[in-house]
Amino acid sequence: MSDSEELGDDLGMEGTGRQKIRTFDVVVTEVIRETADTSTIVLFAGGQKIPYLAGQFITIRPEQFPALERFCAFFRDVKGKPEPPRAYSLYSSPHEADLSFTVKAEEYVSGLTEYPPLLSPFLTYRLTPGTRMTVRGIGGPYAMDRSVEEQTDHVVHICAGSGIVPNMSMIKWALATDLNVRHTLIYGNKTWSDIIYRKELEELEKQHPDKLRVLHTISREKDVSRYGANYRVGRVGEEMISEVIRDPNAVAVFTCGPAITPWDRKAAKAKGVEPTPRFLETTLAALKAIGLPKDRLHRESYG
Repeated sequence: MSDSEELGDDLGMEGTGRQKIRTFDVVVTEVIRETADTSTIVLFAGGQKIPYLAGQFITIRPEQFPALERFCAFFRDVKGKPEPPRAYSLYSSPHEADLSFTVKAEEYVSGLTEYPPLLSPFLTYRLTPGTRMTVRGIGGPYAMDRSVEEQTDHVVHICAGSGIVPNMSMIKWALATDLNVRHTLIYGNKTWSDIIYRKELEELEKQHPDKLRVLHTISREKDVSRYGANYRVGRVGEEMISEVIRDPNAVAVFTCGPAITPWDRKAAKAKGVEPTPRFLETTLAALKAIGLPKDRLHRESYG
């Protein structure tokens, strides 16, 4: 999830009953730059073991940081309401000792973005080890547990950009706990340098050749053959999806990436047109076209 997504109070886990929401204090122990505009934040939660499912998220309130207080006050005056908490998917998996999340700094594009992003640039570029903060969660219905084994032996992950974050948590957890499923990841990015966790994905694929296959698709480079046989030119689409999913009734699909935002709908309505589909809309259309049953689809959006 991203800096632009507003949240309510219901962070319960799907299929596991309503989850009690916790607020806990953490300390930043490490900031890892994944790409030019993406960082992974490693947290220390006082040594306590926090239960959660792979793929879930935490929420962070921006006004707790002194560097953002004046901006929060300004936005409160402009919007007429306080800045809401922001949701960030966990990169860490339940089997790992450290708690961590990955955040991509969003940009402000005049005429396309309603307000400048506040929290994600701060977390990406300015957060330092030793910073103390309060987080809330962990929750969210977009998650994986062992029940997936009852549905399929092949999980297909379809992601774009920072949509890889919750799915990476799922993949790491499934491989580490020897879940009896194999994974295919279709991952779309603009350029090779935009690929989050690129080296880690390569290592995981080498370590688990029978359990993990990664297919990259790059939309803003013409020659991607130099990167390897698993790189394609273009965007994630029906052709690549149908190549991976031969039997729509035999897989489970987890897809996460940018979708049409309320601001997109508002701007399109003002122009008297329909909003332009983004990654999630085109992916869902492709999955519908190949006949994927609704009960085999798990989806998460941001934007």
